[in-house]
Amino acid sequence: MPATRLMPTQESDDLIALTREIVDKELRPRVDEAEASATFPREVFRTLGRAGLMSLPYPEELGGGDQPYEVYLQVLEEIASAWASVGVGVSVHALSCFGLFTAGTDEQREQWLPEMLSGEQLGAYCLSEAHAGSDPAAMRTRAVRDGDDYVIDGAKAWTTHGGEADFYKVMARTSDDGGRGISCFLVPAGSPGLTADVPERKMGLTGSTTATMLFDGVRVPAGRRLGDEGQGLPIALAGLDAGRLGIAAVAVGVAQGALDVAVAYAKEREAFGKPVIEHQGLAFLLADMAAAVDSARATYLHAARMRDAGRPYGREASVAKLVATDNASRVTADAVQVLGGAGYTKDFPVERYMRETKVMQIFEGTNQIQRLVISRHLAR
Repeated sequence: MPATRLMPTQESDDLIALTREIVDKELRPRVDEAEASATFPREVFRTLGRAGLMSLPYPEELGGGDQPYEVYLQVLEEIASAWASVGVGVSVHALSCFGLFTAGTDEQREQWLPEMLSGEQLGAYCLSEAHAGSDPAAMRTRAVRDGDDYVIDGAKAWTTHGGEADFYKVMARTSDDGGRGISCFLVPAGSPGLTADVPERKMGLTGSTTATMLFDGVRVPAGRRLGDEGQGLPIALAGLDAGRLGIAAVAVGVAQGALDVAVAYAKEREAFGKPVIEHQGLAFLLADMAAAVDSARATYLHAARMRDAGRPYGREASVAKLVATDNASRVTADAVQVLGGAGYTKDFPVERYMRETKVMQIFEGTNQIQRLVISRHLAR
């Protein structure tokens, strides 16, 4: 059954209803085939964009939906409950637009953001490198000023939408001053010298293309630098707080989807003359799953409300990401257990849910990094 929600306005209630309608008509019928064949669902993102669901947390005058993060994340959760690859993609797209919105000039925002928020353009976020994942200050990709341009050389690993995106938000080194020597650039797809390596062969999220992006003398006009030189890492890290909330919402959506399948199965499957949900061993397991989903949702909503109130929320975002993804990993594994042997087959989606949630404990900052962030806040 769908999650019970207490939305702040009638408009936001209507947004949830619209999202559920699109999810049922456009996403659920496609997800199994697309994930099985590792097909990137580009048209689905256009559909969500035309419905205004790709731009909810951004201002109306720039083409956004002008919705609080509390609402955007619940819409994102509804999308992910049906198709995690698309939920992750919407979150990454929002993250890819964040640097332009927060650090771009008025002219840059007016020139590029409306089309980006329309959904007709899809974004990607290039921060990690093969040797610089949890430690982005160790990146080696370099941007060298050459007249009115920068020339970028290097490689960016684990890029969601790599080779599929229309634009890339790229962090590159402009000096050797450690974390203070990184700058942020908005690089259009199709730029000469910009190519995608062979996509990664992944355990889950197979409908979401992940690839290393290769920069070989890519020329980027200086007007496409966001903020001043050396501001790239703060821009990236500020965006990651919001991105972690996106992943938390996606994880809750997948866990909710797994719980729904498990409950429906337990009501229908009989053992020893009655539905298995009436056996205490299974009933208590399902109760723990429901408690884990509800508590994870509460953590991301608390962090979102802090963000909407203009208050610091970095610690709360890390708590939400940690709790939601760890809980989702347990809930999806337990859903497989509830279905027994059937849960281990591809006849039911719970084995896919279990595979998908593993990476959520890794990307947007591993859960070990989240514990580090939280503990540092406690030590202050």
